[in-house]
Amino acid sequence: MSMKPELIQTLGNELFTALQNCQTLEPLTNRHPDITIEDAYAIQQVLNANRVNAGARVVGKKIGVTSKAVMNMLNVYQPDFGILLDNMIYNEGQSIERDSLIQPKAEGEIAFILKRDLQGPGISNADVLAATECVMPCFEIVDSRIRDWKIKIQDTVADNASCGVFVLGDQAVSPRKIDLSTCGMLLERNGELIGTGAGAAALGSPVNAVAWLANTLGRLGMGLKAGEVILSGALAAMVPAQKGDNFRVSIGGMGSCSVRFV
Repeated sequence: MSMKPELIQTLGNELFTALQNCQTLEPLTNRHPDITIEDAYAIQQVLNANRVNAGARVVGKKIGVTSKAVMNMLNVYQPDFGILLDNMIYNEGQSIERDSLIQPKAEGEIAFILKRDLQGPGISNADVLAATECVMPCFEIVDSRIRDWKIKIQDTVADNASCGVFVLGDQAVSPRKIDLSTCGMLLERNGELIGTGAGAAALGSPVNAVAWLANTLGRLGMGLKAGEVILSGALAAMVPAQKGDNFRVSIGGMGSCSVRFV
């Protein structure tokens, strides 16, 4: 880690204030070009500790930078992760106030709900499937506290992997009843098809993504817990969300999820 603890604390607090006030910050990588990914995760921990101290509860994790498109955009060839909190959850059909977010974009994903703990390292895809209660289509509404989405990997990691809120579908399916790497995804905005993808877009399979997360967290002394929601990564490009937009994601064999911005 190259940063002093005082600076890590300051930057984490800055991100928390930006989140609360719906404001953006100058990219951290512009101000501190020597910031490492390790520093960025330490800043993320400060940000999320502030959120928990303010009353939020951890309900899961999200995996980001799993698709080739996002890797190429960030010039980074490894996934990242962020923490999901209970005040980020929206249910199927609920509307989201556009003004409660800063610069939101919608991503269609597959969510995993765990029925038992997963503690890496050494977690295999079979372990992931055995620990999964169900999978469901979901939206992750990513949002950035960094101005104009001018992010490098360190910026997004520090900013809780650019997590905004998420929406879970109303149907749950056993992961053993579906081929998670070949299932197709359709993404519609206001009734128009704007994106397609397949499970394989997330590191070859969303199961690979969850195994990667369990093993990465295991090396940090952290685990995935029974009951947690794991968002396994976008299956197509992220799409900006404006007031009045209706989004719907449909995943083969898994049903759909929809969200409206007001």
